[in-house]
Amino acid sequence: MTRNLFKISIVAASFALLSSAVAADPTASDDGWTVAPPDVADVLPDRLAAMTEALRAKRFESITSVVVARHGRIVYEQYFDAEPAGDSPATETGRDALRNTRSATKTVVGMLIGQAIADHRIAGVSAPVLRNLPKRYARHGAETPRKAAIRYEDLLTMSGPLECDDWNEWSRGNEERMYLLEDWLDFYWTLPLRGFPEWQPKPADSPYGRAFSYCTAGVVSLGAAVEGATGEPLDRYAERRLFAPLGITRLHWQRLPLGTPMAGGGLGLRSRDLLKLGQLYLQGGVWNGKPLMDAAWVQQSLSPKARMPDGTNYGYLWWLHQLKSADGRTLGTAAMNGAGGNSVQVIPALDAVIVITSTNFQIRNAPKLTFQLLTEHLLPALPDSAPPAAGAASGDTPRH
Repeated sequence: MTRNLFKISIVAASFALLSSAVAADPTASDDGWTVAPPDVADVLPDRLAAMTEALRAKRFESITSVVVARHGRIVYEQYFDAEPAGDSPATETGRDALRNTRSATKTVVGMLIGQAIADHRIAGVSAPVLRNLPKRYARHGAETPRKAAIRYEDLLTMSGPLECDDWNEWSRGNEERMYLLEDWLDFYWTLPLRGFPEWQPKPADSPYGRAFSYCTAGVVSLGAAVEGATGEPLDRYAERRLFAPLGITRLHWQRLPLGTPMAGGGLGLRSRDLLKLGQLYLQGGVWNGKPLMDAAWVQQSLSPKARMPDGTNYGYLWWLHQLKSADGRTLGTAAMNGAGGNSVQVIPALDAVIVITSTNFQIRNAPKLTFQLLTEHLLPALPDSAPPAAGAASGDTPRH
């Protein structure tokens, strides 16, 4: 009998330890977020606890942070790089670390184009891109009229007419070739026109009338075009029209060889600030009750405009997924995705945003690990439910 009671005590203690692994409750701060502990929020704490243990055990390799907001409040926040490994030099870790989420921050350029359109600096997505680039690049349009006709929407949807494909190592426009040169804009605009042999679908025969081809160089050009249209450096315009209104004060832009901010990815942001970008779009351009972006632009950005070869739809630099949760639900999400499995997932049906940051850059098929984390742990931890009463969340204006 004593032995059985001892076993029961061990089991109970183990269960208590697992439940406590959900983490310290999300940390309150003055960064504009409100928080709610998992035991009172609309989540399943035991599922989050099991996920935390799996992440600490490195079952998903080097995931560095997971932050979840539901109904406008942070309900889960954990950092898995809090201690530098071994004898490696100390680096900034934890909540204040700036996360290099690679191409996930391409989406920021789409946000800034929306702001520039709202500011009447860009006529619209049908405006030609070359018109807003420095004059030295105008020769490309003069020599090839089809280049002069390249529109913002072509590059926002990864469906421009130039031969540029980061997913094809043989492509003339593969980003790795760009990184070897000094002038990245000239690299893009000197690319040849893309060809469509009989065995490849032409744009007219493709979903939404666009042939998808993932091209970082095109997004670099979008960043330069925003500078030309607004008359401000990209980083300053981003601070004034996006980051400062969101209370984002700590960030780091990588620079092109010629010194301008890199629009194609690598923008360093804190995990909680990445979460703000997702929440902004979840709420139709509203943050903390204040409209910061045109709701119509948000809706347009999250609507399918092109389709990838695997069937995933794509908006204006947003990935549009259909995720099958382990509990049987299929949920539509809009995502900012980057190499290594970095992801910001906006899930309208659950009124939730999830940030996953990672350094799985050398892991084969790292995005698969991120999607397993989402479908096996995070989505099942967020049950279907009605949102809380008005005023209970940080963003208490109804979402779009």
